[in-house]
Amino acid sequence: MERLDPRVRFVWVVGTTVSATLLGVFATIAIRFFDASLLWAGPALAAGIVVIGGIHAIYRYRRWRFELQDDAVYIERGVLTHVRTVVPYVRVQHVDTQRSPTERAVGLAKVVVYTAGSRQADVSIPGLTPDRAEALQERLRRMAIESEPDDAV
Repeated sequence: MERLDPRVRFVWVVGTTVSATLLGVFATIAIRFFDASLLWAGPALAAGIVVIGGIHAIYRYRRWRFELQDDAVYIERGVLTHVRTVVPYVRVQHVDTQRSPTERAVGLAKVVVYTAGSRQADVSIPGLTPDRAEALQERLRRMAIESEPDDAV
């Protein structure tokens, strides 16, 4: 099974830090209206979330794996809840590569596989180099085309 690029941990920590900072600012503003002596609680909350997010990123990286087999894409992920996802190539509708600003800054990309289905019909594989993401996208596209059933008309 293939692992993600280690730089993806930085991307995940940056996302957590941005969210924690916003939450800390809003908490500080809210606390200011109730009890000014507790202004330290907003930054403390943000710092705690960043620490927990960093630990979560480490464990998330350790668990994240994927593999392209003959019939499907296999993905294993999850920290508290371990999830195994199997996406048969015949269910693949289309495949995108995406790069957020943070991913571009560290030289990473993700592949999003859109599938036929009604419940959360897409799966993403983060933490790939741009070249690997493009190669993976192309291989998934080819595998999806090869697995299409013959048209009966």
